[in-house]
Amino acid sequence: MADAGPPRETEDVVQLPVYYYSSVSNLIRRFATHLTAADGRPVLDLSQREVRASEPDGPWVLLTPSYKAGNDAHATLPAPVRGFLRSPTTRRRLVGIIGSGNRNFGEHYQAAARELSRVSGRPVIFEFELAGTPEDVTECARRLAAFDARFAEKRPDDPSD
Repeated sequence: MADAGPPRETEDVVQLPVYYYSSVSNLIRRFATHLTAADGRPVLDLSQREVRASEPDGPWVLLTPSYKAGNDAHATLPAPVRGFLRSPTTRRRLVGIIGSGNRNFGEHYQAAARELSRVSGRPVIFEFELAGTPEDVTECARRLAAFDARFAEKRPDDPSD
């Protein structure tokens, strides 16, 4: 999926690409695969070195899991996502966040998406548990399409440069 490329135009509305990170469980990868199958949205996998080493060409959306704190850094945001966000250009071009979590993590459920939203000022567009359900995919695709349209209305020019 690394070759998903820049935002895709459908009926005069640009579909913002979704960059995602999935651990070995592949829960997020399954959701991303279903999301692109639902509407052709470009998705890029941050577990691929060339994707992590790149910068988005324009506005983009992050799909990230939350991990329960307890790791050495007590971080809920995966290290590859933190690394990707080190670039000021990448951070500036981020326009929204989708979160995945596990309700068994209690207060840490969706902690990464919510914390990133708080510090970046970017909205959480959608949240789901684990790999999500078919209904979650449909609802997320619907919200992303509405977000694409609103974003296009608010920002007719590329806001990222």
